[in-house]
This record gives sequence, structure tokens and C-alpha cells, in this order.
Amino acid sequence: MEIEGKAAIVTGASRGVGAATAKALAQGGCSVLINYAEAAEAAEAVWEELKAHGVGALLYQGDIAEDAVCRGMVEAAVAEFGRLDILVNNAGTTRFIPAHDLEAVTDEVWARLMAVNLKAPFQCARAAQPHLEDAGSAEIVSVASVAAFTGRGSCIPYCASKGALVTMTKSLARLMGPSIRVNAVAPGFIKGDWLRKGVGEDYDAFVAEKEAEAPLQNSCRPEDVADAILSLITGSDLVTGETLTCDAGHTLGGGW
Repeated sequence: MEIEGKAAIVTGASRGVGAATAKALAQGGCSVLINYAEAAEAAEAVWEELKAHGVGALLYQGDIAEDAVCRGMVEAAVAEFGRLDILVNNAGTTRFIPAHDLEAVTDEVWARLMAVNLKAPFQCARAAQPHLEDAGSAEIVSVASVAAFTGRGSCIPYCASKGALVTMTKSLARLMGPSIRVNAVAPGFIKGDWLRKGVGEDYDAFVAEKEAEAPLQNSCRPEDVADAILSLITGSDLVTGETLTCDAGHTLGGGW
């Protein structure tokens, strides 16, 4: 897809991968709705940067775990931009719970992680579908995680929610073709505030150890994941139902 003159929604776009993706889309001439839940100041900074590129930019606050928020967000984007071509389901959440601590995995943890990481992308895709179909050729990209494949991550419900998101990507790709392509990106760990909060004072040592294990001796920045997302949007129009791993080869393991 050529993104110049198109319109997109990026959920969770106030920081990290969402902000980087919104900026990359705007640099390519695409108007963007910036969804955020709480970080208003950070979202406004992204909004200002997008406007500097001369494209349409719209802020929309709301928790997309709520279906009414998803529907209102889509309608706001179409009202502002006159069209909708791209949906990036980036918003996500987790809890850092050691895998052995099963008692810490409460009903509230399960409910919140599944609501944000799985139910919300479904609700956004459902709300966007008729407008994406009107565009004639459209894209949905969701941000999953390598935890979907490895079963290792910040907590067991997080791994499960991202695994289900990968499966749902295939289901929606079957349903929404031929006018809408549905794909996902599975990043490895992403350097930044979220990981630093979870790892704590061992953050630098953790990053160094993990990078040493990867064939490419590196790890993801938000911009790297945004590049992967853009590659699915702007690349071959015959890719759908796929999940692109972006982790410097870490899940391959090192050596022979």
C-alpha cells in the first residue's frame, strides 16, 4: 500500500512502539488518529510532531477495552479524515509476575490482560471493518510478542493473550479478505521505560545479556518495531494472516 494521502488509527500511540509508528506513518504522508488511555501530555507531544509533517492528526482518549470507545474512535477518525485505510492495534498491557508464582495470577490479572491484549484488537477490527472495506484496499496490523511462541514473558496471562492474538490474526485474515489484509508483528523485548520498570535495577545487565545471545547482537527499539509494522503495510499486497518476528534473531538462539 502507498500510505501517502491515507488515514490510520494507532492505538496506544502516546509512547513507545505506538508513538514511533504514528510518526513513521505521518512521515509518509498518512493522517493519524492517536489513541491513548492516560498519558495526555505524551500524546499531545506526538500530536504536535505529526502536525509538523502537514498531515491530519487527531487525539482520542479512551480505554479500548471498552467496545463503545473502539466504535467512537473509529467514527471520530472517519469524521475527521473522511476515510480509514489502516488500523494498528498496538495498545497492550502486562503485569510482571514470576512464572512460578501462580497464586499471584488473579482473576483481575486475567481479565485485564485479555481485555486489552485480545478483546480490544477484536473490537477495534470489528468497528473498523466497514470503513476499511470502503477504502477498497486496507491493512490491519496488530502488535503481538515472541512470548506468543516461546511461552516466556512478563507473566503467563501475557503469553497466553499474545498467543491468542496471533491465532485471531489468522481468523480475521480469512474473514476480511480480499479487501483487508490482516497481519501481526511479534517483537522481542523492547528497550525502554516499560522493560526498565519490570526488570528494575538489573535492566542494563539484562539487556546486555539478551543482546549477547541474539545472532544480530542487538535488541528492539520502538522504531525497529515501527519499521516492521510499516513493512507489512507498505510491502507485498499478497501477505495476510502472517506474524512477522522482530527480535534480532533472539528466539533462534545463538551458535550451532
